Amino acid sequence: MVFTSVCPSTGKVLRTFEPYSDARVERILAQARKYAGHWREQPIARRAQLVGRVGAELRRQRDALARLIVREMGKPIGQARAEIEKCTWVCEYYAEHGPRFLAPEEVSTEANRSYVRFDPLGVILAIMPWNFPFWQVFRFAAGAVVAGNTVVLKHAANVTLCALAIQALWRRAGAENGLFQVVLVENERVGRLISDPRVAAVTLTGSERAGQAVASLAGQHVKKCVLELGGADAFLVLADAGIESAAKAAAEARTINSGQSCIAAKRIIVERAVYREFLPAFVAAMEGCKVGDPFDADTRIGPLARADLVATLHRQVEESVRLGAKVELGGKPLNRPGFFYPPTVLTGVRPGMPAFDEEVFGPVAAVIVARDADHAVHLANASRYGLGAAIWSRNRKRAEALAARLDVGAVHINDVVHSDPRLPFGGVKHSGYGRELGVYGIREFTNIKSVVVR
Repeated sequence: MVFTSVCPSTGKVLRTFEPYSDARVERILAQARKYAGHWREQPIARRAQLVGRVGAELRRQRDALARLIVREMGKPIGQARAEIEKCTWVCEYYAEHGPRFLAPEEVSTEANRSYVRFDPLGVILAIMPWNFPFWQVFRFAAGAVVAGNTVVLKHAANVTLCALAIQALWRRAGAENGLFQVVLVENERVGRLISDPRVAAVTLTGSERAGQAVASLAGQHVKKCVLELGGADAFLVLADAGIESAAKAAAEARTINSGQSCIAAKRIIVERAVYREFLPAFVAAMEGCKVGDPFDADTRIGPLARADLVATLHRQVEESVRLGAKVELGGKPLNRPGFFYPPTVLTGVRPGMPAFDEEVFGPVAAVIVARDADHAVHLANASRYGLGAAIWSRNRKRAEALAARLDVGAVHINDVVHSDPRLPFGGVKHSGYGRELGVYGIREFTNIKSVVVR
């Protein structure tokens, strides 16, 4: 098997890669474990300074790295630049705040001194997806490295060029060879990496099925893991919402990264009282999203990352229609080179349809009618996923009360769901467990150790 990097805009092969041999993987693991002993002994300030330099390198190479993202996974160029800028932000954030987050915390007890310290775990295996090929990596790695861990990255095969570019970034910033390394291995060999005693913990961003497999194997070997899995985020439009702004925001939230985002708004749940006003405004906003060349600054929706993703998305649309959903916009793959699917709006969606039950990874929105706000919350929670949700309402106090009832890891009121380095990010239910970002994220891959002195 070879890894093939394909341009989603044209379907043409960019480059192929041979998987690493067992001997090469062995050298990488040995190097990561050996360097972990050295890195944990370095002052936190020095570890933070390195991550700060990585952020500076990201800023310096922003445009070139953004073009690489466009070429290899099809993200529109403006969004690709924003992805690199966000990676810069998380590096700078942990470079500045990481030492404080990891400082020992005094606890008052009857002992002479009691405190909690945060020590690194060692080698962290990161299994990362293709949809945000830089951000998903840095969202985890910036904090993990400041905390004193070393990283072995198994990236998605279709973004191997991005994976190698990330590795090169760390080297240019001054990281020694054992600190951040990429392994090119088939999915079938990942189990051996998880099982290897030199790997202390695992982090995965990916599908629900991948999460189940990783969690099962990590559990067998009693290893910490953090899982950020799928999402079918609800976007609640209440009767007192500003309809025009909510419709525009819903289209933005549904089409970010061409709809290929775990936290994209996938189920648009609208109170019946404003449904007839909201629907045409939302359809018009979706229709206004330009589909085309991702290098064009005006393009909102580029190609999907792979041909099989188009087939899966269209199967979900067709099956939902067969079960009673109605196509208000789009609904068929575009007849052009590359892996394009148009902005699509489905109405009449209900539980039992793929558009409601499954994670729909592309620019397809399911519009669902709720009797009232309580019913909207019920519909939002009627999902096995629990990553994020948005509530649109002019009554902020009421919206915050409803937010407490949503079974998700994040609720954004009058805003689209997004991650922020200052806030913890993660889900519940089948969207995974554990947190990245913020003070909670940097501590996920530490040994939270109590020290009592008498």
